Amino acid sequence: MELILVRHGEPEWVRDGLNMDNPPLTKRGRRQARAVADALSAEAFDEIWTSPLVRAQQTAIPLLADRGINDPVSVTQDWLEEIRNPAWHGTPREVADGAYAEERSRASHDRWLGLTGGESVRGFVERIRAGAGTFMAERGVEPLSLSLPVWRFEGEHRRILLVAHAGTNSVLICHLLGLQPTPWEWERFVIGHASITRLVSHEMGDGHTFGLTRLSDMEHLDHDHRTY
Repeated sequence: MELILVRHGEPEWVRDGLNMDNPPLTKRGRRQARAVADALSAEAFDEIWTSPLVRAQQTAIPLLADRGINDPVSVTQDWLEEIRNPAWHGTPREVADGAYAEERSRASHDRWLGLTGGESVRGFVERIRAGAGTFMAERGVEPLSLSLPVWRFEGEHRRILLVAHAGTNSVLICHLLGLQPTPWEWERFVIGHASITRLVSHEMGDGHTFGLTRLSDMEHLDHDHRTY
């Protein structure tokens, strides 16, 4: 199995000095989305799925359109949604800036609580791992061992493209590689906007394991389009 993880393009988090919830892409973000589609144009995928959030759906539109899929809602996986922020829409940008600064100043174990008023990081990790487990099981891939990241494959080889988020993709990478999660996955794996990350399974004597072959590939983007 091959998993290709695309992060959404640059979102418009702030408009006219006010925070935006579930924001669309910026103009640069739309250009990044087109560049991703061009970079992947020669590749065939058995499945393409996207997060339900606007920034991921807009990033997926060009690559879906190139394959004759005109409705991103039809290829949505709700479990791919990024960690849920507090309800900041319409508040001054300083509200979000201050909340992130406060979170970063905490002791390490306290960061599991997440942003005040938002989804906890612990809850987010559990949600993504549960969603990934169901998604993989539906394709005949289930854990073989509780102590090592070895998987039993009963389905056929598939190439699956997921368009999601830095947090979602980071937690999924940790899950597949058997890494202990931390409450700062966004900082452990620095994944750029519209970047491409690849994981490939390898057969072992008693199952399969996943290897990370490329992390946050941005070579398809011009240097002034590389954002984080």
